[in-house]
Amino acid sequence: SDMPFGLISAKCNASNEKVQYSCEVGSPKFYALAAFGGMLSCGLTHTAMVPLDFVKCRIQVEPGKYKGIVSGFRVSILEDGVRALSRGWAPTLIGYSMQGVGKFGFYEVFKYTYANLVGEENAYLWRTSLYLAASASAEFFADIMLCPMEAIKVRIQTQPGWPTTLRESWPLMYGKEGLAGLYKGIVPLWARQIPYTMVKFSCFERTIEALYKHVVPKPKSECSKGEQLTVTFASGYIAGVFCAIVSHPADTIVSKLNKDPNAQLVQTAKDLGLIGMWKGLFPRILMIGTLTGLQWFIYDGVKVMLRMPRPPAAQMPESLRKKLDAQN
Repeated sequence: SDMPFGLISAKCNASNEKVQYSCEVGSPKFYALAAFGGMLSCGLTHTAMVPLDFVKCRIQVEPGKYKGIVSGFRVSILEDGVRALSRGWAPTLIGYSMQGVGKFGFYEVFKYTYANLVGEENAYLWRTSLYLAASASAEFFADIMLCPMEAIKVRIQTQPGWPTTLRESWPLMYGKEGLAGLYKGIVPLWARQIPYTMVKFSCFERTIEALYKHVVPKPKSECSKGEQLTVTFASGYIAGVFCAIVSHPADTIVSKLNKDPNAQLVQTAKDLGLIGMWKGLFPRILMIGTLTGLQWFIYDGVKVMLRMPRPPAAQMPESLRKKLDAQN
């Protein structure tokens, strides 16, 4: 019984259904397909958001010039033309596709590994801690994959006179600043992304569990694929709103740090002050809510298309239910 989270019951039920799964939960193929789903999920959504991200970075770096989201778009288009809004799309696509492999692929690996370590009953009782630990571990590696591309993206979007393509930016930045320059932002990136991902995954898991328990009028197994994906999107969006709020101050600091080669972390935080750190929060809530909803939607959609097993939300193991009944 190496399948935690009431997944054992899920495996028994799976054999009764008409669907033939393409792999088993926890198999190497399962993790590989999950990583592929994560790659599509993060790569596509972040690339689609490039124009909004471009304006958001500029607002954070030069709030005097770019007052808000609307004026940010207007000033950028007036000065640099509409094409400027797609600046940074290549490092975004490559960087966030690699991050998606780490974020979703490793999350599944760590989730099942940690659950097997603590045993089925503890995995259920401590499931929120388990989601937090698994997502933090996954994001640690995902950021190492993302960091160089993120550094180049911010330079392309915010530094005047910097080349606007990845082809020219990579050799220039690597030549001038080496690996150290590409990884200068790794600690603030971890500070921004690890809490963000912990909130994103644990909020999502608990929200989807609560929706199926209290809001959706029938069990997941009786919902159509479309209904299931709608619940997935809603859970992702709700998780995204929490994410945006938790990680916003660090996000503003990262944008400032990457713009100025000489900037120091503590000084930058002092200069911004408490109010300055919250600049651009509303567009970021819109962006991250939509983004997170879409990411879970695509990830779950890929799982459906590839006929991957999609276990129901966490259920109390039978052995634990018996113990609790005996106590009562």
